[in-house]
Amino acid sequence: MTIEPIAGGSITSVPGFRASGVACGLKKNGALDLALVLSDWPCVGAAMFTTNAFQAAPVLYDRQTVAANPESLRAVVINSGCANACTGEPGLEDTRATAALAARELGVAPNAVLVMSTGVIGARLPMDKIAQGVRQAAAELSATEVAGHAASRAIMTTDTVPKTLAVRVNTQGASWTIAGMAKGAGMIHPNMATMLCAVVTDASLTPVTARSALQEAVDASLNRVTVDGDTSTNDTILLLANGQAGGAPIDSVDSAAYRAFVQGLTHLTIALAKALARDGEGATKFVEITVQGARSERDAHIVGQAVARSLLVKTALYGQDANWGRIVCAVGYSGVSVDPQCVSVWLGELELFRRGAPYDVDEARAAAILARDEVGIRIDLGQGTEQATVWTCDLSHGYVDINAHYRT
Repeated sequence: MTIEPIAGGSITSVPGFRASGVACGLKKNGALDLALVLSDWPCVGAAMFTTNAFQAAPVLYDRQTVAANPESLRAVVINSGCANACTGEPGLEDTRATAALAARELGVAPNAVLVMSTGVIGARLPMDKIAQGVRQAAAELSATEVAGHAASRAIMTTDTVPKTLAVRVNTQGASWTIAGMAKGAGMIHPNMATMLCAVVTDASLTPVTARSALQEAVDASLNRVTVDGDTSTNDTILLLANGQAGGAPIDSVDSAAYRAFVQGLTHLTIALAKALARDGEGATKFVEITVQGARSERDAHIVGQAVARSLLVKTALYGQDANWGRIVCAVGYSGVSVDPQCVSVWLGELELFRRGAPYDVDEARAAAILARDEVGIRIDLGQGTEQATVWTCDLSHGYVDINAHYRT
């Protein structure tokens, strides 16, 4: 099989999907702030959501809607500028009203429309602006890449760049297009989801294979990225499959077609996960942490996340200080049982720590590695054959500046 990126692709690269992005006044700067994605045909859908106990109104609404109606979903409305989280029953009413508004404009059933929101927690949606935005977005729906990219910009909050990708998956006897857009730069520490992410495809899936494929892809990608260790109230990833590629449906998780689709979906979500880390609030470096020599992949993932979350590691990376002591410290408190005498650490290609003892560190080489925009850390636990990779960024003064004044 082959996975080919589509140059300039967006969520509208998938046949049968249209999108738009408009400004309706949710953002104070007048930027695009409401996106709409519509399939011309009913979709099989699957979704994953935050495990934060304070789940935003759209999360509660979408969870119920996808569970009750997984084979006839048509659209998703996504707003930035207001999270509609911790808003009680009135917030749920606003989400239902948003779905109903979109359904009326699109001529579809209300339970065919999903809603995502992102922004400040604790504020209700200004429904007059939402209504205006939904009407405008419905009128501007288009299958052009320009429209797809407008939608990806409309869901941004503190993001500095949109995150979108489309790929074509070719296998023996089948070919599909998969495209996605994601947002997120802060409050990024996914636990069963990511900040906000919409993925669409023309593959023909069943509710069972859609759920399973999404779970596999997210576990290998979006669940392995962290910016600041904070899991959002709004985390949602949605997969919509309209089946327009034709051919036999992917109806078994044991089929070759299913495995090929999962590979394509995982390729896409890994790219989006890396984009989230690269655009972390105030980030100056993209950091890839690989943990090998673990007893299990789960252990490797836990250790990698501990290092990625460490404020001391992240600030050392920002300061270009090869302080390996902070790395091994995080390994030690990760919760995974390790033997310190078996652990080794590399910064890029430079070994810093060998089997529990300092290695002869070349500080000049270390400084050169840390001056790069992309930095790799490799940790060998010396306990087994399993490994995992996680993605993060450094922590700069910029992160503090952004989040000290987020509401103002």
